[in-house]
Amino acid sequence: MKFSSALISLAAAGLVQAGPVARRGDITDADILQYALTLEHLEASFYEQGLKNYTQSDFMAAGFKDSAFFTNIKMVAEDEKAHEDFLTKALSAAGVKPVERCTYSFPATDVKSFLAVGSMLEGVGVSAYLGAAAHIMNATYLSAAGSILTVEARHSAYLRAAQGEAPAAQPFDNPLDFNEVYTVASPFIASCPDSNMMLPVKAFPSLMMTGGKAMTGSMVQLMAGEGFEKMNAKDVHAAFITATGPVWASIQDKGNGKFMVTVPKGVMGQSYVVLTRGDKQATDDNIVAGPAIIEVS
Repeated sequence: MKFSSALISLAAAGLVQAGPVARRGDITDADILQYALTLEHLEASFYEQGLKNYTQSDFMAAGFKDSAFFTNIKMVAEDEKAHEDFLTKALSAAGVKPVERCTYSFPATDVKSFLAVGSMLEGVGVSAYLGAAAHIMNATYLSAAGSILTVEARHSAYLRAAQGEAPAAQPFDNPLDFNEVYTVASPFIASCPDSNMMLPVKAFPSLMMTGGKAMTGSMVQLMAGEGFEKMNAKDVHAAFITATGPVWASIQDKGNGKFMVTVPKGVMGQSYVVLTRGDKQATDDNIVAGPAIIEVS
């Protein structure tokens, strides 16, 4: 069922009337809504572009012959647009100028790569809302964010299952903090309007897995991108982000920003690994690259 514009406006107005914009440290609830809107802009644009490029016939030729599948992908796109409209109206009703859409570049060249990127973005969306929840002060804002999170999780499970992956690969989802999410999202953003407010986020140097499949106990190669400052190998560690804290992994420095990392036990599904300085914590203060996204089976 589609949400009407009037219903979205009414819900957004109710969200604002629930209370003032609260502040926690340097990040306000308004900042978090802008951050969420930035992600929803990206996701809504991704599906719009994909559904302009690929028809139902293209999906069927790619092996997705059930006509209901294409209909469901269109419904996912409608959900993301509804999230985008909801957050835009909520910020406007609060007297805050919403950030506008940016120009994006997505690495999708056919139906299968489109679905693979979509699955990854939905997984990141789940982790982003989960990580942001700890920073939201207003209970009504938290409920609204939670209601979006649960839908993103259903999208993720559906797309994972369609590609032969476990819909729920582990019992707990992995939270990502603001800078970690922005690091993953920023490569898709080509440029943004100058009128957009500067969000209190930064991107760490990129980290990518190169080649091979990731399985528990296997070694994967990671490559740190531009901006990574080489340090003494003894100072660089690898941490997989989980709901219960970082899981440290064995790491070998191969030089020139290349590292071999062993996938630890207990890490499954869409997972995130960062490089850190020291092995006591994985926070903004000591992350030096990443996250890299690794699908662990």
